Amino acid sequence: MPTPEPEMIDDDLPELDDDFFRRARPAAEVMGEAFMARARKPGRPKAETPKVPVKLRFDAGIVAHLRASGRGWQTRVNEMLAEAIKAGRL
Repeated sequence: MPTPEPEMIDDDLPELDDDFFRRARPAAEVMGEAFMARARKPGRPKAETPKVPVKLRFDAGIVAHLRASGRGWQTRVNEMLAEAIKAGRL
């Protein structure tokens, strides 16, 4: 094994070796159930009304106009369609 460069040695953050991983335990075992119950679940929270992905084909000019309105254009289109349905226009 090559000798490490002195600048690359960090005593505050030693290299994790096989012994470290042999002694490792799951977080639930170490932290306890109370901690794990409060731990944040990874990823985005589930929406009450999740969106459904669809594929629509629009004229290029329509898409360019919508995109030019800035970030959130798809959400705004969704809101406009919901309003049109509620008003009985669709």
